[in-house]
Parts: sequence; structure tokens; C-alpha cells
Amino acid sequence: MGKIMIVDDARLMRNIIRTALLENNDYKIVEAVNGKEAVALYKQEQPDIVTMDITMEVKNGVEAAKEILEYDPNAKIIMVTSLGQEKLLKECVEAGVSDYIVKPFTKERITSSILNSLNN
Repeated sequence: MGKIMIVDDARLMRNIIRTALLENNDYKIVEAVNGKEAVALYKQEQPDIVTMDITMEVKNGVEAAKEILEYDPNAKIIMVTSLGQEKLLKECVEAGVSDYIVKPFTKERITSSILNSLNN
């Protein structure tokens, strides 16, 4: 069983991602509501993969992704972004994130992104 951390300040979005991932798979899910919590939880839980929203209070997803990748250069992080955040997304890709998905997304898109990132 793999472990996935979902990071998003919106409970609805965390629920959507969790539901999509659990539908046909057997994952342990851990959740964080901001980037600061995500970094601490990553170090504690050591998830196989992280879905990370870009826009959050306290610490945004870009900062959190960079901090996690500094701690663990092999971390697999998938950024979850809205249209219009290309500049921030480019920064994430340059920092070494595994993939990104754009809201609104399909269950198939997030599942395939997770599987591709886990297999690379």
C-alpha cells in the first residue's frame, strides 16, 4: 500500500482528490492544509507522493515543494494549479516537481499522474 499526502487549504478539493485516489486503489492518505504543515508532515510520514496546491495561506505550495525537495531530492510532488498560474508552475517545474495537473481535472488525470510519478 502506498502513502499519499494531499495538501490543499480547501477541504472540498482534498475530498475530491481523496475520492479519486481511493476509488480503484489502496492508498493510505494523509492530509495537510498549508505548506508549513505539509513540510512537517512530509518529514514525519515520508509519503510516496504528494499532491500540492499552489495557492495557500501560511506557506504556499511553491515554497513548500522547494523545502520538501531540499529535504528529500527524490520526493515525488504533483502540483495542483488553477489556470493563470503558469509563472509559479514554471518555478515548481524548475525546482524538480514530478508533474502538475490543472483544475478542474478528471479522476483519470489525477490517477494517471500519480501512477506515472510513482513509476518514474
